[in-house]
Amino acid sequence: MASVGAVNCKFFLCLLLWLWNFLPPSQGNKHWHENRYPFIRNASSFSSPSISTTTCNNAYDYIIVGGGTAGCPLAATLSQNFSVLVLERGGVPFTNPNVSFLENFHITLADISPTSASQYFISTDGVYNSRARVLGGGSSINAGFYTRANPRFIKKVGWDAKLVNQSYPWVEKQIVHRPKFSPYQRAFRDSLLDSGVSPFNGFTYDHLYGTKVGGTIFDRFGRRHTAAELLASGNQDKLTVLVYATVQKIVFDTRGKKPKAVGVIFQDEHGKQHEAILSNDRHSEVIMSSGAIGTPQLLMLSGIGPKAELQKLNIPVVLDNPFVGKGMVDNPMNTMFIPSNRPVHQSLIETVGITKMGVYIEASSGFSQSNDSIHCHHGIMSAEIGQLSTIPPKKRSPEAVQEFIKNKKDLPVELFKGGFILSKVANPWSVGELRLNNTNVNDNPVVTFNYFSHPYDLHRCVKGIRLAIKVAQSKHFTNYTLCDKKTSEELLNLTVKANVNFITKHPNDTASIAQFCKDTVITIWHYHGGCHLGKVVSPDYKVLGVDRLRVVDGSTFDESPGTNPQATVMMMGRYMGLKILRDRLGKLAGI
Repeated sequence: MASVGAVNCKFFLCLLLWLWNFLPPSQGNKHWHENRYPFIRNASSFSSPSISTTTCNNAYDYIIVGGGTAGCPLAATLSQNFSVLVLERGGVPFTNPNVSFLENFHITLADISPTSASQYFISTDGVYNSRARVLGGGSSINAGFYTRANPRFIKKVGWDAKLVNQSYPWVEKQIVHRPKFSPYQRAFRDSLLDSGVSPFNGFTYDHLYGTKVGGTIFDRFGRRHTAAELLASGNQDKLTVLVYATVQKIVFDTRGKKPKAVGVIFQDEHGKQHEAILSNDRHSEVIMSSGAIGTPQLLMLSGIGPKAELQKLNIPVVLDNPFVGKGMVDNPMNTMFIPSNRPVHQSLIETVGITKMGVYIEASSGFSQSNDSIHCHHGIMSAEIGQLSTIPPKKRSPEAVQEFIKNKKDLPVELFKGGFILSKVANPWSVGELRLNNTNVNDNPVVTFNYFSHPYDLHRCVKGIRLAIKVAQSKHFTNYTLCDKKTSEELLNLTVKANVNFITKHPNDTASIAQFCKDTVITIWHYHGGCHLGKVVSPDYKVLGVDRLRVVDGSTFDESPGTNPQATVMMMGRYMGLKILRDRLGKLAGI
């Protein structure tokens, strides 16, 4: 009887765990998160002091603009010793099932409404893209893959390796999981090895040449764990997080030799403006963590950027820096559709082939059967998010995408069986820029990535597609999909008929792999740059030419760290928080 009791106990324990992890948090108490995160409030609850006030209880040691992938761990760390205000333009991820569950991954990206957790934009290259508008940032809307940076990257940016190796595990222990490893991903792994992407390095967070299974921020129930959850590690007495707080500009005192950040002006969810101010301590800072789009955009709106561009929009120039918004890079990605005669369950990124030819090979599969899901989508490659379409290039509008989606609903489900092999160019040499569209912070700036403008990127893409073809033709894939081995031209044809962007297609797409690369390029949302080290920020990420202003996010990168950047961006938030504490407190920081 004791054993039966033990079994029942285990059963009920598992049931409780399932309910906790699987049921949408919106079921039951809508504001369940308020117990764990009592410091998260709507922006309208803020009581504004006057910026002219020199001593005020409402002043903060640190104001972090952007509660994203870097901003959340940064805030949690700094709040151990100092008062921190986080201003996030979006809402919370906890009660949004489209954010929380893997099976609904594409729905947030497909939502183009003003309240969506994702704000879409189309680069001047004609490629659909997205930026986060939610607490947790990109970790709340991405495909979840977690893998550390190449050690070369850590050395290149000058980070303390010991502190880096303390910061990664801090993130991993709280929100990172081992993937379930679907049959499709298993077939992909075996096909990579069969194609020479070896050795097999097993399950690891480390960046190692060969084939590996990485971590994920989706747990075994398919529930997402974002950077927002890292806020729970903060000091609740010193941490304030305001959601729906859209920062309009940074406020500077320009009376001294150098401009000095003194606070920010932000708008709440009702449209009312507020002022948040820094304490008078010279160590207090405004820290930009708004990402590769938001940070350079807000710096320019605040008067830091190319003088001529600012003057065109009648923005008072605080500091002329021609490098703000320059050096924008996105890793070009191309995909190959793999049909299947076997039902394929949805998986996002779980396995990666890290090659020595300058490309990464990944895979995704299936479409969700969720009742909330859009009919017949392909997860990470969904038409609804601009990743698949047969829309003619002259009809470049969101309305055209919606028309395509409407027509797609009538297609038989059988056409959607299968998955994709993804080829991503590592460390592109093609460089673009970001320019202001207007002075409205809610509007996207004009972004150009210049995909494949450098011939070396195109050369590597061709190699990546050839490897993807080899992987797709492997016996491990054909045995799994129950499909006959297809020729290179057949595989390319399957993809070019379905793909993706608003770039003009050419009749020789399947005859020339180089043309295929240029015509079917899409994004995997790993764009970076705009505030490079040595040009916009110093080695300790302080903005050059001004005081009390720092940048901690991917806008400072000149390459995407490793195969997928989110692990390193979260680590960066923790790392810089520890470094700031150590630099400010010395041995008293206990680091």
